[in-house]
Amino acid sequence: MERISKVTSEISKKVIGQDGLIRDILICLLCKWHILLEWAPWLAKTLSVATLSEVVSLNFSRIQFTPDLLPSDLVGNRIYNPETREFLTKKWPIFSNLVLADEINRAPSKVQSALLEAMAERQVTIWDDTFKLDRQFMVLATQNPIEQDWTYTLPEAQLDRFLLKSIIDYPSEVEEIEIMKKYASDETIKVNKILKKIDLDILQKDISNIYVDDNIYLYVKDLIFCSRDDLEIKEYLMYWASPRASIALIKVAKANAFLEWRDFVIPEDVICMLKWVLRHRLILNYESIADWITTDMIIDKILDKVQIK
Repeated sequence: MERISKVTSEISKKVIGQDGLIRDILICLLCKWHILLEWAPWLAKTLSVATLSEVVSLNFSRIQFTPDLLPSDLVGNRIYNPETREFLTKKWPIFSNLVLADEINRAPSKVQSALLEAMAERQVTIWDDTFKLDRQFMVLATQNPIEQDWTYTLPEAQLDRFLLKSIIDYPSEVEEIEIMKKYASDETIKVNKILKKIDLDILQKDISNIYVDDNIYLYVKDLIFCSRDDLEIKEYLMYWASPRASIALIKVAKANAFLEWRDFVIPEDVICMLKWVLRHRLILNYESIADWITTDMIIDKILDKVQIK
């Protein structure tokens, strides 16, 4: 746990005023799952991922998603070598540890389907060959909600593959001044390597062993079933939380307990991360749009209706 604190401190040398973002990315890394980051550009999303890769000694690749992107640009292709008269497999950026899918909603569905295999199965198929990805594989996707031209809505199945959806906020006045002082000069900011892959393996195993009481499982079940069964909630939803949401809540609660220096989960671990887990899994219908109802408002209603066990 002390090493995780050091990781956070090192990232904060470069990333100013985004403590929530750093926490969310670390939770997903420790849970071996993916994260969706949303808000305007220039809020340190790319910088955070690149800095994390330095601190935890993982490979990093960045893919700029565009409407003309092809699946082969993402995963790789077979290339003919005229000298040997053979086809060689060329692997592209998906074969990395931390993969930043920048502006993911700009790519069409055929590219999303190629990414979905990597996210869901942790493998990539190129022609008739299947390649396993590294055990420390994580997709960090960003999407910009401001620009709507040439963007595509992410499929619900792909949204469900993200452990968290993190909404990035603007820095405070004090943080804004600190950012200017640090980045308006030519000074090079260096960070130290704190963790190796083997250290991450150990931490991930420690988190999986954190104790969860049966009452916590019942509480999570009630929260998920409230989204499916409560008539007041259902009237605003097109799709409800899947069993993957239940699994995600338990995993995130364990990771949050670990970051709070506990070896057991309490209800507050579930409550504090509920919006991050559900806001991309509850799909709103037209009635909600007409009544100006947001996903976060629905989640607040669920919390009000479900009692802690």
